[in-house]
Amino acid sequence: MSGFDELPETRRRGLERMEQVYGFTMSDADGDFFRYTADHLFADIWNRPGLSDRDRRLLLIGVLTATGAADVLGIQVPAGHANGELSDTELREIVIFLSHYAGWQNGARLNTVVEDTVAKAARRAESGE
Repeated sequence: MSGFDELPETRRRGLERMEQVYGFTMSDADGDFFRYTADHLFADIWNRPGLSDRDRRLLLIGVLTATGAADVLGIQVPAGHANGELSDTELREIVIFLSHYAGWQNGARLNTVVEDTVAKAARRAESGE
């Protein structure tokens, strides 16, 4: 039983998928932008067969890096790391690879997000969280 059981099926499925992808608790919201995000992007697109979550995450990290979207990288990189989709080594290799295709400045922004993610995870592991 989820906290979304009272919602229509599509919205429930979308919010549950958002929580799974992002790794944090979601709540329902109003507005067309949120409706398209929850009901279409997450209830439908993120649930399509053919690509794993890791595949989708890798593609998304590439697009976000190329467009300089460090704010969204700050959500996707930690979520992929926390979900076990991408290891410290893999994240660092992604930085090197994408820096050559997406530009050094965009790669540097990704590197900042990656190193922050790795450091925070190490601190959590040391403290036993």
